[in-house]
Amino acid sequence: MARTIKIDNAILKRHSRDEKKRRVDYKSKRKFYLIVCEGEKTEPNYFMSLKTSLPKGVLELTHIDIDGTGKNTLSIIEETKKLRKKYEDKYLRKIDEVWAVFDKDSFPSKNFNNAINKGEGSRPKINCAWTNEAFELWYLLHFSYYNTGISRHQYQKLLEREIVKASGKPEYKYLKNSTEMYVLLTTYGNQDFAILNAKKLEKLYCDKSYSNHNPCTKVHILIQGLLELVEKYAAQKQI
Repeated sequence: MARTIKIDNAILKRHSRDEKKRRVDYKSKRKFYLIVCEGEKTEPNYFMSLKTSLPKGVLELTHIDIDGTGKNTLSIIEETKKLRKKYEDKYLRKIDEVWAVFDKDSFPSKNFNNAINKGEGSRPKINCAWTNEAFELWYLLHFSYYNTGISRHQYQKLLEREIVKASGKPEYKYLKNSTEMYVLLTTYGNQDFAILNAKKLEKLYCDKSYSNHNPCTKVHILIQGLLELVEKYAAQKQI
């Protein structure tokens, strides 16, 4: 009959303490993101779908509506500051990275540039994942590299064509507020390719006249950070 191996209680207690410490360390090393999206549901729906692939509790997502005839993009920066305080008070801890997600669209150039400068100059910093002209540029970059400034409507038509080609389906109609875009893009498009294409666009511009950087997007910087979180926490769980 096989002998039962007894483990000393002191060893068991030490192992239990080490395991608890490991769990605390893992929790304390988590980075928390707050993403604030302007208006509509295009961006919030995309990031909400992406959120399901992240470790629980890592990401808080909210969106705001920008009202008024002036369409002042500075509103999103001011609102983001308030939301940061709200969530830090709620969780009793610092939000590690705060991101404001917005598009150029038809906003006046001065307001668009000022919003980016104000966000980047804030302390603590508010990162700006902006897109010129529209968020759909980021979608399109999952399939092809485009360096010509076009309208949101034209992006949508090109996107329909790319998804039909990639999926082999006879037709596809783009729905602006679809909750399935993240899944569609990761299924039929290539996220790594989109990041490479976005970096190529970045290199076309070297000044801070952001309203003239068309087309261009900074969404890939945020996405890269979130993807690194997934890899980091997956590795930590194996320790």
